[in-house]
Amino acid sequence: QVQLVESGGGLVQAGGSLRLSCAASGRFFDIKTMGWYRQAPGKQRELVAGIPSGGSTNYADSVKGRFFISRDIAKNTVYLQMNSLKAEDTAVYYCNAMISTPETGFREFRDYWGQGTQVTVSS
Repeated sequence: QVQLVESGGGLVQAGGSLRLSCAASGRFFDIKTMGWYRQAPGKQRELVAGIPSGGSTNYADSVKGRFFISRDIAKNTVYLQMNSLKAEDTAVYYCNAMISTPETGFREFRDYWGQGTQVTVSS
C-alpha cells in the first residue's frame, strides 16, 4: 500500500550537483524517519543521510559538507541535495522511510524502500 517514489537521479560531471527527491504515497498513519542510502557497484548499501521528524540530521562522513538532506512533512517528501559530486558518489540511491500503516498499527513503524535511482558521476 505504501510506495516511495524517487526522482532526480542522472548523469552529472564531477563537481556538479543533483537533487534527489522521494515522496511517500499510499495509506499510512505517520512517517517517523526518512533517509537516503546508496549502493555502489561491488559495495554494501550504506546510509548517506537521515532526517527524523524532530528535524535533526545525520550524514555519512564521506558526504558531510557536500550533501544536505531536507524534508517537507506536509508533502511526505524527503530531498537530498548533492553538491561537489565525485566519481565515488556513483551509486544507486535508495529512499528509506519508517512508516506506520493501518495494517500494522499507528505505533508500529516499519522500513519501506524506494526502487532506487541511479546517480552517475563522470570524471
